Amino acid sequence: MSAFLETMLARAKADRQTIVLPEGDDPRTLAAADKILKLGVADLIILGDEAAIRGNADFDLDAARVIDPKTSEMREGLAETLFELRRAKGMTPDQALSLMDDVLYFGVMLVKTGVANGMVAGARHATGDVLRPCLQILKTAPGVKLVSSFFVMVVPDCDMGESGTFLFSDCGLEVQPDAEKLAHIAVNSAKSWRTLIGTEPRVAMLSHSTYGSAKNGDTEKVVQATQMARELAPELALDGELQLDAAIVESVGAAKAPESSVAGRANVLIFPDLDAGNIGYKLVQRLAKAEAYGPITQGIAAPVNDLSRGCTAEDIVGVIAITCVQAQANR
Repeated sequence: MSAFLETMLARAKADRQTIVLPEGDDPRTLAAADKILKLGVADLIILGDEAAIRGNADFDLDAARVIDPKTSEMREGLAETLFELRRAKGMTPDQALSLMDDVLYFGVMLVKTGVANGMVAGARHATGDVLRPCLQILKTAPGVKLVSSFFVMVVPDCDMGESGTFLFSDCGLEVQPDAEKLAHIAVNSAKSWRTLIGTEPRVAMLSHSTYGSAKNGDTEKVVQATQMARELAPELALDGELQLDAAIVESVGAAKAPESSVAGRANVLIFPDLDAGNIGYKLVQRLAKAEAYGPITQGIAAPVNDLSRGCTAEDIVGVIAITCVQAQANR
């Protein structure tokens, strides 16, 4: 277990939050729930067929609260609240009640009404399905322009970043962010770094160019995003455009950007688009055998986090702990 995960688990345990897990039909989710309960990290609400979940002899889930959305006495009240929230968008009472059959909508409504502090899903659902009810019901946090995502990457035997820990963004949501969106992703990612890691972020705006070594529309977007991010958060240690090696390798950073306070020392890496971010995190995860926690969302009014459908039970444990820490900060 990495020092990062140990820290997240300890912080979560120190101020227990209630997390809803909508995918009670997924064995990885139940295995993760078993471990979270044994460690005393969080209080859990698991959604699904109670007989099937309680009757699964592989896991000890006695301490969890299990709710079947299709039979719960809460469904009508939650549906009424959902109708009031969405009636201006044309939702009818019947439509709201029907959505309570959807574990993701039911779970988000538990967060909206304060029954739960956060939600973790995605082992069996696509990212769009997980985030749709969040954006419709929870919406963005005050002062935040867009929702984006990040991965916390913990690379073993690595002295770069923050002793091998990095934040990669955006690797899961924004496909082709323009310069303004990229700037907001950078600033929000720096805030997420402070929330989770607690040290000062050093943000690199990544490109295939360093300081104008190549000039084209793609590099210009990163240059503009860097300028915008500096205007949004002038106190941030943030620089770009930087190639990956110039961002994280001290000798290369010193050679290519000797005046930069970030080059060679970056711990927050902002990728120019989803292709680069998604490929980048998976390369590091698979080739460097890094722990990859995410995609963690940032910018939603309450913490709801997505999982990769290829996740393991250990991945889910980590994301639950991170969600708890986000919920603590949110309060």
